[in-house]
Amino acid sequence: MYRVVKKAVLAPTLNLFEIEAPLVARKAMAGQFIILRVDEVGERIPLTIADYDRGRGTITCVFQEVGKTTKELGALNEGDYLQDFVGPLGMPSHIENFGRVICVGGGVGVAPVFPIARALKEAGNEVIGIMGARTKDLLFWEEKMRSACSELHVTTDDGSYVRKGFVTDLLREVIEEKKDVGLCVAIGPLPMMRAVCNLTKDYDLKTIVSLNSIMVDGTGMCGCCRVNVGGEMRFACVDGPEFDGHQVDFAEMARRAVIYKPLEQQALNRFVEKQEHRCTCDCGGGEK
Repeated sequence: MYRVVKKAVLAPTLNLFEIEAPLVARKAMAGQFIILRVDEVGERIPLTIADYDRGRGTITCVFQEVGKTTKELGALNEGDYLQDFVGPLGMPSHIENFGRVICVGGGVGVAPVFPIARALKEAGNEVIGIMGARTKDLLFWEEKMRSACSELHVTTDDGSYVRKGFVTDLLREVIEEKKDVGLCVAIGPLPMMRAVCNLTKDYDLKTIVSLNSIMVDGTGMCGCCRVNVGGEMRFACVDGPEFDGHQVDFAEMARRAVIYKPLEQQALNRFVEKQEHRCTCDCGGGEK
């Protein structure tokens, strides 16, 4: 069992959990992920490692409540326990001194971009951070990102904070201004990563993306997380999750991402219905 030692609500439906997992924290590196189960009958879900503290023996994960399992996870509080917490999984980010790099985080993607930006800065790079969200209320970790970057640019889709526009708007401006950029790292929603890669292709700027494909076991055996990279089938869980974004078949990945949407919606509807009928008096629980 793995204890939730800290819970913070970063934005509506967006939570941060710091989880006590000393063996995972001892080996965790930027770019890797974990797989957890809320309870013994729960499904396995992957979450990217947003931070780790080897001294405290903790892993930090940031997640958005979207489906049944993430809503169950979000209902936990400090002191509660997770059934399983497996990791670190996946290949860590390749860190070296590229000179000048751009790290782009969109929405929840800011969380996994943070440790990568920090590691790149520690390796001697000039790190230019770009972060964005739909609205000001959905922005988080601005100060943490600022500490991990040499300079940071922020945007919101609706213009409710700093400036109006997409991360790609800022990215184009930075590339045009800086010229000699050695690498771009982009993590966020699939359409955002695709748009970033389409832009950086025009500048022949190598771009690394972290793919959040459907995943079950996290060890390469089930094959659910397969992605087409450079015309070859790769597994996001063991070959990734990071890949050369210019080689990723985003169209195929987008099609695969919605395969189970009807089943996911059914599971969520049943969960919400069950919660609505749950007894709220102090008789010991159960349904009404």
